[in-house]
Amino acid sequence: MDNMKKYICDVCGWEYDPAVGAPDQGIEPGTPFEELPENFECPLCGVGTDQFSPVD
Repeated sequence: MDNMKKYICDVCGWEYDPAVGAPDQGIEPGTPFEELPENFECPLCGVGTDQFSPVD
């Protein structure tokens, strides 16, 4: 399923895994990257989702 694809931060390398979510930021497990809120920021370096790339 493409909507469960992992994404990696281009700046610091932190990986968003939709199966895990980002509980510290209130993102529940099972949340696809495409459904992250517009104000989502990388928990390590603070960049937005426009600085993430899909993991092949």
